[in-house]
Amino acid sequence: MTDWPKDIYDVLKEAGIAQVSYVPDAGQARLIEMCDTDNEIRAIPLATELEGIGIAAGAWLGGQRAALLMQSSGVGNCINAFTLLKNCRFPFLCVVSMRGEFGEGNPWQMPMGQATGKLLEIMGLVVYWARRPEDVRPTMEAAIQIAFSAMNPVAVVLSQQLIGAKTYG
Repeated sequence: MTDWPKDIYDVLKEAGIAQVSYVPDAGQARLIEMCDTDNEIRAIPLATELEGIGIAAGAWLGGQRAALLMQSSGVGNCINAFTLLKNCRFPFLCVVSMRGEFGEGNPWQMPMGQATGKLLEIMGLVVYWARRPEDVRPTMEAAIQIAFSAMNPVAVVLSQQLIGAKTYG
């Protein structure tokens, strides 16, 4: 069994990610903590995921690489801002922890959870899914390559099969 949060962190470090923005999320809490305690990564808490797209674009224009960490429910907050990424050809990397799919117990998470992958694709992001711990590292490495070498917006989606489904009620 691999330590997938550490795998993501290691790949971000190896790729020279200097800024990581996030909305607090239990599914990525350990990854956020690792980024937050790293003196070489500027960890930026957000009020809304939408801000992370502007931060990533600004980082790129300033000569740095950035990543956005968010939960699937935040994808809907970013729809309009995703157009910036395609129209300006900014490289972009986000890591999305899923809710509303495999084993979800909260009915309020279901609508956005069912739409997340489709919405990301419709908005022009390359979407990779990680469902097993051993898939995380190679998936992240492929996403980094597509984002920063091929200049594309990319989302790595962490399935509830990977992060664990939350019970409700």
